[in-house]
Amino acid sequence: MPHLFDEFCLKGVTLRNRIAMSPMCQYSADDGMPNDWHLVHLGSRAIGGAGLVCVEATGVTPAGRITPGCTGIWSDAHGHAYARIAKFLKDHGAVPAIQIAHAGRKASAQRPWEGDAHLAPEQGGWEILGPSAVAFGGNLPLVPKAMTKADIVATSRAFADAARRALDAGFEWLELHFAHGYLAHSFFSPLSNHRTDEYGGSLVNRARFLTETLAAVRAVWPERLPLTARLSVEDYAPGGVTLDDTIELAKLLKAGGLDMIDVSMGFNVPDVSGIPWAPGFLAPLSERLRREVGIPTSVGWLVLDPEQADAIVRDGQADVVMLAREMLRDPQWPYHAAQKLGVERPHGVLPVQYARAARR
Repeated sequence: MPHLFDEFCLKGVTLRNRIAMSPMCQYSADDGMPNDWHLVHLGSRAIGGAGLVCVEATGVTPAGRITPGCTGIWSDAHGHAYARIAKFLKDHGAVPAIQIAHAGRKASAQRPWEGDAHLAPEQGGWEILGPSAVAFGGNLPLVPKAMTKADIVATSRAFADAARRALDAGFEWLELHFAHGYLAHSFFSPLSNHRTDEYGGSLVNRARFLTETLAAVRAVWPERLPLTARLSVEDYAPGGVTLDDTIELAKLLKAGGLDMIDVSMGFNVPDVSGIPWAPGFLAPLSERLRREVGIPTSVGWLVLDPEQADAIVRDGQADVVMLAREMLRDPQWPYHAAQKLGVERPHGVLPVQYARAARR
């Protein structure tokens, strides 16, 4: 059985271990451009030993950003700016990954430390899009424009263009952000999709934007490189997405060429009270998806210690463990995990510049 520090192979890519840095928004870009903050933030986790380092949700259009500080890849110049980051990650042993996204009705918001609410026009706010004219609510009250068929086609094309730029920049792992109440998830969830055309109603119709976007990306992203998607596998709200729904969606996505599912949850409606917060609470859902769909999975959320992470892999609940807050707290989490688990000389966990001092 595999362990946390065993290699993981997917398509033509091999991770040096099963530890991934989850994509986490930094809200620190200027006009979508990554900068030295992103290089150091991401690069330090590659130096720290993660097998996969994933860039935060990166807007496929300017209007697809969550906030004005979010990264983007809607132009070749953005791709060029990412090239040095992707190269640094690879040079230091991590597979460079990027998550591309469109925030939908949750776009045009303030940075979290500035209020986390929709921007007013005089603050630089922009038009937001959604499957239906249904506001998210709470501190995001703006009603999105219900997308036309032309809007839908253009957005799927923007995902494909972003994928091509990511490839040109040197990324070797691509994740589609189909979760957290952003555009794709809002199409799939009945709570936010009230359409009556071919993009609404039945599960297959609500999945259509996702499957069409996947097809557009699959046409430009090489078969030799992993293509994954983050899914909110449960809305944890009455009338919303259930795990059974997600299993059917995952089967459609797998048939369309998806290689892996990054298991997440919720955030499509405010003030959800039914999330069963507990250490590793999504791991059993990941295991069921992995088993019933026959597709590799990654999972995070309250994975708090190395023993827990190792057990998730060893017990077949996921192939890769996604770490967010723990990796922010400790950029060298993989090294400390190897120490705690008694792993001798884990492959590539510390660079030679650090290894000698660490042995003392």
